[in-house]
Amino acid sequence: MFFLNLSLPEFFALLGTLSAGVFALYLLDRQRRRVQVATLRFFRTAEKQPQMQHRRRLQQPWSLFLQLLSLLLLLLAIAQLRLGSPDRSSRDHVVILDASAWMGARTANGRLIDEARASARAYVKALPSADRVMVVRAGELATPATLFEQDRDKIRRAIDETQPGASALSIDQALEFAQQAQKLRARRAGEIVFIGAGRAPGDGTLAAALPSNLRVIPVKSTLENVGLRKVGLRRSMNDADVWDIFVEVKNYGTTARTVPLLVQFGGAPVGTKQFLLKAGEEQSATFQHRTRAAGWLDARLLVHDAFPQDDRAQLELPGHDSLPVTIYSDEPDLLRPVFNVIPGVKPTFLPPSSYKAESGARIVILDRFAPPSPPKTAAIWIEPPPQQSPIPVRTTGTKLKLARWRSDHALGTGLRARDVELESSEVFRTAADDIAIAETDSGPVIVGRSSEPKVVVLGFHPVKSALKYELATPLLFANILHWMAPDILRSTEVMAGTVGTVNADLESEPDPATVRVVSENGQDIPFTVDGRKLRFFTEVPGTVRVLTGGRELVYSLTLPQAGDTVWNPATAKHGIPSSFRSQTSSRDVWQLLALAAAVLLVVDWFLFGRMRRLWRAAQAASPRAAWRKAS
Repeated sequence: MFFLNLSLPEFFALLGTLSAGVFALYLLDRQRRRVQVATLRFFRTAEKQPQMQHRRRLQQPWSLFLQLLSLLLLLLAIAQLRLGSPDRSSRDHVVILDASAWMGARTANGRLIDEARASARAYVKALPSADRVMVVRAGELATPATLFEQDRDKIRRAIDETQPGASALSIDQALEFAQQAQKLRARRAGEIVFIGAGRAPGDGTLAAALPSNLRVIPVKSTLENVGLRKVGLRRSMNDADVWDIFVEVKNYGTTARTVPLLVQFGGAPVGTKQFLLKAGEEQSATFQHRTRAAGWLDARLLVHDAFPQDDRAQLELPGHDSLPVTIYSDEPDLLRPVFNVIPGVKPTFLPPSSYKAESGARIVILDRFAPPSPPKTAAIWIEPPPQQSPIPVRTTGTKLKLARWRSDHALGTGLRARDVELESSEVFRTAADDIAIAETDSGPVIVGRSSEPKVVVLGFHPVKSALKYELATPLLFANILHWMAPDILRSTEVMAGTVGTVNADLESEPDPATVRVVSENGQDIPFTVDGRKLRFFTEVPGTVRVLTGGRELVYSLTLPQAGDTVWNPATAKHGIPSSFRSQTSSRDVWQLLALAAAVLLVVDWFLFGRMRRLWRAAQAASPRAAWRKAS
C-alpha cells in the first residue's frame, strides 16, 4: 500500500489540520437567536442577566465521526492510494521492430512486416496492464515511435504504422539505443525485445555484448532471393565517350540458381550476362557503352523471387559536352598535340587576324599577341607583349630556372618539374589576389587571376622551351582548363546504392572547403573527410552528388539491399511467453474511496443536518398529527 500523489508526512499534516478545524467547529457555542414577536406583554422581565456557559461536551458525536471519516476517505482519494508495492508497480520494455528494406519481402502469408507486427501485438497483449512499452523502428538508424507508454491503443497504433524502410538493418545501433533508453528513462527496466527477420550486413556479429534482458521473436525468412549488389559506371580513361559499366549480383538463398542479367540504355540493349550462382555466392560482370547523350541506364535481373525490390536499378547518366576552346596562333602545330591529348576539349585553331572578342568559345588562348580588345571569356595569355599584358611585367630574364610550383592549388596539382632552365621569360609583378603557379628565383613566371573572367598568363612558350619534353606541359594546360571550366571537364562516376551511411573513396586528400555533398533538391548534406575517405549519411532515397574539384561522384541511393546473414543469438530468450509472472500487485482504489466519502456525507446530512429538520417538520404537518385521543 502506498501513496502515488502525496508522501506520508504530507498526508498526515493535511489530515491533522483539517480534522482540527472540523473538531473546533463542533465545540463552538451556539449564539442567541433573534426572534420577532407580536408583543412583550406576556413576557416577564428577568431580574438579572442570564449567565452563558461553554459546552464541554459534543452535542452530535456521531455526526463528527462521519465528517472525520469522510475527510479521511477524501484525502486518501486525493493522495491516490494504491494497494501493492511501489517498486513492483510496473516495468518498462523496449520493443524493437525490424523496419529494414528486407521486411518488405513477401511470403505465402503476406509481407514479413505483417508477421512482425502481429508478433509485436501478441507480445504487448501478454504484458501486465501496468507495464509500459517503447516502440522503436530499427533500420540504419533506430527511431522511437513512442515514449514509454502505458496506453495500449497508442502502442498498437505505433506498431500498425510501422512500414519497411529503404535501408539495411543496424543491430548494434538499435540495441545500444534501447539500453540507453532504459537507463535514462525507465523507472524499472524490463525486457528488450527484437522482432523481425534480423538480416544484417556483415557476418552477423555484434561489436558489443548482448544485453542480459534481451528477447528475440524471430520472423522466419528462409526465402530464395537473388539481387543486384552493386552497379557502377565511370568514363573510360582512354575515351571520354565510353562508359565502363560494372554490375555485381549475389545469391542470398540456400540453393544454386541461374540468373540472367539485362543492361539497357534508353531502351536499347547494352549487354547481357547469365550467372550460375551457388548459395551465398557473388559474381560480377563488366560492359562498355559508347554514348555522348544523357539518359537512363537500366540493369535488370530477369527473375521472380520474394524480394523484387533489388532486381532492378536505374541510373541517370549525364551527357558529355565538349569544352570549346579557340586558339589564336600563327604556329598552331605547336599547341595542337597538347590539346589533342586532353579529353573533353574541342579545340579550334584560328590565326590572330580572325580574332573576335566574342567568339562563342568558353576559353580563348592568345599565343604571343595582344588583341585590340580583351576577350569576354576566360583567357590564357602565352608570352604576351610586355606593355599589353593583363598582369604587369616586372622584367624579362634569361637563363631562369624553375624553382617552385604551387602544388597546393588546383592550378599546380601534379606539377613536379624543377631545375628546368628557361632560355627567356617574362617575370610578373603580382597583386595580393594573384596566384603564382610557377616561380623562379627572380619571381613568378606563370600567374593566375581568379577575377571574372579568369585569366592565366605564361611568361614563356612552354612548347618552345625546355618544358616541351616534360609531362608538366599538357598537365599544366589540363589544370588550367579544369580550373576555368570545372563543370564541363569534371570526371563523373555514377553508382547505385542503398540509403544510410555512404563511404566514398577519393583519389587524393581534398581540401574540405572545396568539397560539396548535395542532394537532388539542391540542399547541402553534412559530411566528414578523413584522408582520402569521405563519409555522409542520408535516410531519404534519391540522388546525391559529391563534388570534389575536378571529380563528381553521383550516388543513386534507390537500391535496397538484403542483409548478408540472419542474426538470431542462441543465448537470448526466444518467442512470446505464454504468460508473464505478475510483477505488480498494486491496484488503484481512489474511485472507491471518493465514492465512499460522498456516501458518508449524504448520510450525515440526512441524519444530522437540515434534511432531518425538514423531515420532522413534514411529520408535524401531516394529517395524522391533528388527531388526538380525547381525555
